[in-house]
Amino acid sequence: MTINYARESVIDFTKPFMNLGISILFKVPTSHPARLFSFMNPLAIEIWLYVLAAYILVSVTMFVVARFSPYEWNNPHPCHSGPTEIVENQFSLSNSFWFTIGTLMQQGSDLNPKATSTRIVGGIWWFFTLIIISSYTANLAAFLTVERMITPIENAEDLAGQTDITYGTLESGSTMTFFRDSMIETYKKMWRFMENKKPSVFVPTYEEGIQRVLQGDYAFLMESTMLDYIVQRDCNLTQIGGLLDSKGYGIATPMGSPWRDKISLAILELQEKGEIQILYDKWWKSPGDTCMRTEKGKENKANALGVANIGGIFVVLLCGLAFAVLVAIFEFCYNSRRNSASERHELID
Repeated sequence: MTINYARESVIDFTKPFMNLGISILFKVPTSHPARLFSFMNPLAIEIWLYVLAAYILVSVTMFVVARFSPYEWNNPHPCHSGPTEIVENQFSLSNSFWFTIGTLMQQGSDLNPKATSTRIVGGIWWFFTLIIISSYTANLAAFLTVERMITPIENAEDLAGQTDITYGTLESGSTMTFFRDSMIETYKKMWRFMENKKPSVFVPTYEEGIQRVLQGDYAFLMESTMLDYIVQRDCNLTQIGGLLDSKGYGIATPMGSPWRDKISLAILELQEKGEIQILYDKWWKSPGDTCMRTEKGKENKANALGVANIGGIFVVLLCGLAFAVLVAIFEFCYNSRRNSASERHELID
C-alpha cells in the first residue's frame, strides 16, 4: 500500500520498494487536421489584413508623391531638343500598384523612382517587405513540418484554472486524501472543485476512471505506477505534466511485527541487486503488451509536405490565371468594340 501518515499511525510499513507520486491521466490530444491553406498559418489573420492595408496605402502614397515631385515628370521624347509642353509620369496609379506588389513578391519591376521623396517611400517599403517575408519564411517551416497537437492542459495549474475539463480521483483513496488535506493553494482549489462538482467526479474503481478519460473531457488523478502501466498498454492515453507529490509503496504488517525488519532487509537487498527494476521492466514494459508509440520528438527528418499542407497555393495560382484570362477577354472585347465604333465614325464622315 501507499505509505501515508494515517496508515502509519495504526500499522507498520516496511522500507518502500517503489517510489511514486500523483499524476494526471488524460486522453491523447488530437492533431490538427491538415488544411488546404496551411501556408497562411505562419501569420495571423490580422497581420494579413494589415499587410493588405499597407500595400494599398503605400501604392496610393507612391502615386500621390510622384505627382507632386517635379523630378518624376519626364519628356516622353528625349531625343527631340528644345522645350516641350508634353511630360509624362511613370508612376500612374496602376504602375504604382505594380511597383509595390513586385517588391512585396521579391521580384522587383522595371519602374525605378528618381525623386528623393519617391525613393524614400520605396526604401521604407523594401525594408517592410524584408521583415515580413523573412518572418513568414522562418515561421513557415515550423508550421508545415511539425505536427501540432491540441493540448488543452499541460499541468495541474492549467487543470485548476479551467472548468471545461472535469477531473477526479479514486473515491476514499490516498490520492483523494492528499487533495483533501493539502495546504497548497492550487490543490486546495482543485479539491473544492472536485468536492462540489455534480454529478460526482469521484469513481469507485480505476477501471471506471479510465473509461471516463477515454470518453473525453475528463482527467483522472491517480498514482503514477498505475498510470505508467495503463499508458504503456493504451495508445489513446497519456500522462500530463509531472508528479504532484512524492511517496512510496510499502508492505504493511501489524504493529510490532517481527516480519517488518526482515522484509525491509530483503527489499534493500533486491534493490541493490537491481532485481526490483528487472521485475518492474518485466511487468510494466513487456514488449508484447506495450503500445508502440511514435516518438515524434526523436525524429531526425522533417515531415514531407503534402498537397493537404500547401495545396492552397496551387488553388490561388489557378484562380489568378483564370482571372487574368477573363480580364484579357474583356480587354479584347472592349478594344474591338471601340475600334469598330471609330471605323464607323470615319465612314460616316
